Amino acid sequence: MQNKWQKLKAFNHRFQLIRWTFVFVLFIFLSASIFLVAQAKLANVGNLADQLAKPTLIYDKDGNQAGQLADQKGQTVSLSAISVNLKNAVLSTEDRQFYQEPGFSVKGLSRALLLFVWNKLTGRNYISGGGSTITQQLAKNAYLGQQQTFNRKFKELFLAIEIEKHYSKDQILAMYLNSSYFGHNIYGVADAAQGYFGVPVSQLSPSQAASIAGMLANPTIYDPTRYPRLAADRRNTVLQNMVANRKLSQADADFAKKQPLGAKNPSVNHATNYQYPWFFDAVINEAINKYHLTETEVMNRGYRIYTTLDQTDQRDLQMDYANPALFPVADNQSASIALDARTGGVLAVVGGRGEHVFRGFNRAIQARRSPGSLIKPLVVYAPALSRGFRPNNLFPNQVMTFPGKYRPENALGYQSPDVDMSTAIANSYNIPAVYLLNKIGVRTGYQYAKDFGLPVQKGDENLALALGGMSQGVSPQQMAQAYTAFANRGRMSQAHYITRILDASGKVIVSHPDFSQKQIISASDASQMTNMMFRVYQTGTGAGAAPANYRVAGKTGTTEDVDNTAIPNASKDLWAAAYTPDIVTVSWQGYDISSSGKTLPVFLNQSLGPLFQAQTTQFIANSPRTPFGEPVPQSWTDQVWTFFNRLGQSAKQFGKKINDFGQNLSQFIQEQFNR
Repeated sequence: MQNKWQKLKAFNHRFQLIRWTFVFVLFIFLSASIFLVAQAKLANVGNLADQLAKPTLIYDKDGNQAGQLADQKGQTVSLSAISVNLKNAVLSTEDRQFYQEPGFSVKGLSRALLLFVWNKLTGRNYISGGGSTITQQLAKNAYLGQQQTFNRKFKELFLAIEIEKHYSKDQILAMYLNSSYFGHNIYGVADAAQGYFGVPVSQLSPSQAASIAGMLANPTIYDPTRYPRLAADRRNTVLQNMVANRKLSQADADFAKKQPLGAKNPSVNHATNYQYPWFFDAVINEAINKYHLTETEVMNRGYRIYTTLDQTDQRDLQMDYANPALFPVADNQSASIALDARTGGVLAVVGGRGEHVFRGFNRAIQARRSPGSLIKPLVVYAPALSRGFRPNNLFPNQVMTFPGKYRPENALGYQSPDVDMSTAIANSYNIPAVYLLNKIGVRTGYQYAKDFGLPVQKGDENLALALGGMSQGVSPQQMAQAYTAFANRGRMSQAHYITRILDASGKVIVSHPDFSQKQIISASDASQMTNMMFRVYQTGTGAGAAPANYRVAGKTGTTEDVDNTAIPNASKDLWAAAYTPDIVTVSWQGYDISSSGKTLPVFLNQSLGPLFQAQTTQFIANSPRTPFGEPVPQSWTDQVWTFFNRLGQSAKQFGKKINDFGQNLSQFIQEQFNR
């Protein structure tokens, strides 16, 4: 052992291992420090106060300001106007050494470093309990994300030092209190005091001050209107912190703990600034889910977010939903969306009827309902065209039994002699759709459903898929996105809202929209589908919802109300989709929860028709009104594409026959052997 140690010492002496390791670590530390100091300098900390006062602005597709997200942001008050109770509660809980420390805590950073090392050893790449000072929290809220990493901690540290150079302690505390987020689209302690308790921020009681201070850690979990028990526990913790910090007597703390929270649900006036609530909600959600920002960052950092919004379309759609005359069935729910047919950019969206809840349930995006016959062009007829079937081919329209003893019927039990594809689509006959899906193969229809972006599950791979049978269901946005393929020469565009994001200083955060386009069907097949779907709104199931004086293609869909079978012609979900070369719009109508006696008439003119007719007419009137082109002949590329599709399908069928033959032969040999 001693010999090995001597060899190691000799090796180190020869190559100066420890010295060079120290030099290397020092070089890395100095390089990182220079880089972070430069970043802190570039953050323009001198303008921090102005940046924090700016709201996040939303712009429409033409670059015009459409509104702002933080409409209560900017109600700034001086530190002297803030209740001593609140200042003591915040300092006692968030940073007791605030006025003594240089913007960071050596103790807190040491703890963060130890936790980082521990988490690395245990396979976790984040920091827990880093103990940020108020200055660091201000830096984090203004410039950084919420991810708990050591890299972010270092950035936070250097930004905090830079902030301390430019502002006094009172200015830093005031900026922190005036810019912090308290849920419900509320910023700053002044708005929080008025919103939750209806009192000026200068008059907060110890109990109220502790409740507001407690929300700083997590404005969602400690929201006194949503989670009163958690909020009360947090308030009591803050009160006890004030006792420990000698800012409140134990007797006063005990008295405050016995007080009811007394918080009210804050009402935020969105009339001017949050004027398109369903669209703005969707923008926030996309910024969070696609671009990995947090709600606090989006609402609090003064971003400029450029979107696909068409303000005229959005205003018209919101007015339609406020018009009871367009809803013959008064108490149901509904959702509508309109997309740019070429890009997939969302032009307008409404996610429900009744009072809007900030970032609440948006049925246009989040609902999952059976699409009914609206799915037929996607999983039956478009795939059939790619497999060589033609619009004038005839298909049976009388009740028959399919594999698996599946025996569908048409609406109202209607039967007729054979019908062509165009007639089957226009009148939404079920039997020809199931027959054709069986012919092209369920797996083919299932694969096309996936290609069109529908959330099908493995259990959906059966003949019921032709009629919208899905375990999970779809949203209006997913169906509108799928139908862009018919409107745009077979090319589907992913629905999206955001095109660009800039921060308060003009720095580009998102430079271009993150969305995909995919060729699903050939241009000639898309043209043939459009020609057949014209009839839906001319003489078919959508005639009662056809837009006035405009030509559209599309499809309707209904689902059977299995909870109200005793009611004739009862429907659970109603759908309508229509498109031009410029827009695609989809609407859904139904009940969130199906119950006995609550049903919809199956005929569109008695339910969804008036709304859909009004909105589609308005959308087209506000669009470029590009005429539908002539039927697209198959180009040589389309012909090659179709040939290989058919060849691949034939190969699959041939392989299946070989497999079946092999299984039958194996079974025959085994039977002979067993004899």
